[in-house]
Amino acid sequence: MSATADQTSVSVSEELLAPLPSGVEICYQTFGDPDADPLLLVMGLGGPMNWWDTGLCTLLAERGFFVIRYDNRDTGRSSRGTGRVKPSMLFRAFVGRRVRAPYSIADLADDAFGLLDHLDIASAHVVGASMGGMIAQTMAIADPDRVRSLTSIMSTTGRRTVGWQSPLLLPILVARRGPDREAYVAGGLKVWQMIGSPGFPPDLEELERRGHETFDRGVSRSGVMRQMIAVLTQRDRTAQLRRLRMPTLVIHGLADKMVHVSGGRSTAMAVPGSELLLIDAMGHDFPKPLYDTIASAVRRTADRATAD
Repeated sequence: MSATADQTSVSVSEELLAPLPSGVEICYQTFGDPDADPLLLVMGLGGPMNWWDTGLCTLLAERGFFVIRYDNRDTGRSSRGTGRVKPSMLFRAFVGRRVRAPYSIADLADDAFGLLDHLDIASAHVVGASMGGMIAQTMAIADPDRVRSLTSIMSTTGRRTVGWQSPLLLPILVARRGPDREAYVAGGLKVWQMIGSPGFPPDLEELERRGHETFDRGVSRSGVMRQMIAVLTQRDRTAQLRRLRMPTLVIHGLADKMVHVSGGRSTAMAVPGSELLLIDAMGHDFPKPLYDTIASAVRRTADRATAD
């Protein structure tokens, strides 16, 4: 079955499940014409697919993409992982000590490839945000023939001297939220008001709506901890990024507290021929006034792949 997005002719699928050979099951949804250019959207830490706003997905579909958004493992309606991560492990990893993670960024990249396989898509344009940018970069490195173009948003290379997080954020990110929906939403509002874009004040009602939707689709504190340790134990990809040749776009906000803009700058410096788009007063979120800017830049980058 399919639904139709409000005030648009873009076709939107129901939420579907992709069982992968690894045993992981991925929940996904598509927007647009399956014969259009495939575009895989990869979200960041603790972020289910609904953090890719329907309005942005629809806009991208209207720009000629077959848009695929999905829940990473341990988020939303995708499979939950195993293995307990204690806060002490996160702090050890944060300061650079060796820690064994239940899974890696490379494992999350394999999930994304598995979803493309399920959809019988040989290659796609890949857009990743934050941790999703790390996953997208890893996909491009692991199998460049399957990544037509790469867009890395508010992300970094894995080098510990760039893209650092404000140390004030870690205690807030690992803090326990109450077990009910209202406590989850209240905690989320606090986080987004800290890391969001100072130049684009958030719509608090919209943030609350998304928080309720996120809670109802399924949240897992232990899953966020597993993703966080995967981020903190990732390897430096700088040398490997220098070997990439697909069209690459790097977008970063100059007011990002979660991933310092040095991460975006370093990514763009590493990938030959990449475009760096720095946005004043943008933090670690997707303000609606920037949707058109982002969609146009992604389309421009994809068109470079066609031209090449």
